Amino acid sequence: MRIVLIPGLWLDGSAWDAVLPGLRAAGHDPVAVTLPGQGDGAVSATLEDQLDAVLAAIDRVSRPLEAPSARSGSRGVLVVGHSAASTLAWLAADRRRAQVAKVALVGGMPQADGAAYMPFFEPADGVVTFPGWEAFAGPDSDDLTPEHRAAFAAASHPVPEAVVTGIVRYTDARRHEVPVVMVCPEYSPDDAKAWLEAGEIPELTPAQHLTYADIDSGHWPMFSAPDALASLIASLAD
Repeated sequence: MRIVLIPGLWLDGSAWDAVLPGLRAAGHDPVAVTLPGQGDGAVSATLEDQLDAVLAAIDRVSRPLEAPSARSGSRGVLVVGHSAASTLAWLAADRRRAQVAKVALVGGMPQADGAAYMPFFEPADGVVTFPGWEAFAGPDSDDLTPEHRAAFAAASHPVPEAVVTGIVRYTDARRHEVPVVMVCPEYSPDDAKAWLEAGEIPELTPAQHLTYADIDSGHWPMFSAPDALASLIASLAD
């Protein structure tokens, strides 16, 4: 299956490098996206620019699910978003419903319509820089070795302010028909279900095909548990 992998804040497409071999060995065709403003030098990039990059990746590797040729030769695309990019993955389902077969949200959940993309970090001088590991002390980062943190640093970039302050807008209510999986790293599926029942994930409340998958890792399993993450994503694609 074709798989589009979207990195979260601060990371470029190389964040998925250790996951790609496992996906390919399982017979899948993964593509890791480097988002505008996160590794390509586009300091003025916006949220719309990032979404356009994701949609372009989907368009390059897919055909509409409804097309006869697609039914015989393609099952659509699995779109995987990590952390904040869970919103980008869900926006992709909204804009490319005919091509997106499934969405996996790794350690994140989509923002509601009208909300800012990621309002939890304060921009300075036009960018949001990584705040340091103290901000993620505990279950988020306990499983990261010095080598993992070095790999993170090598793949990390400040994020343009226009990305994190961009307003999320959905256009097609039929996105709720797309199967979606919440992959739970530093929290459990029971935690995610409780947040949903408490109304804390309103965008997923109407989802018709929502499931949960657990992975024993912190917030960045592409660094600390790449083989387990590849196996899990491959199983979702299968």
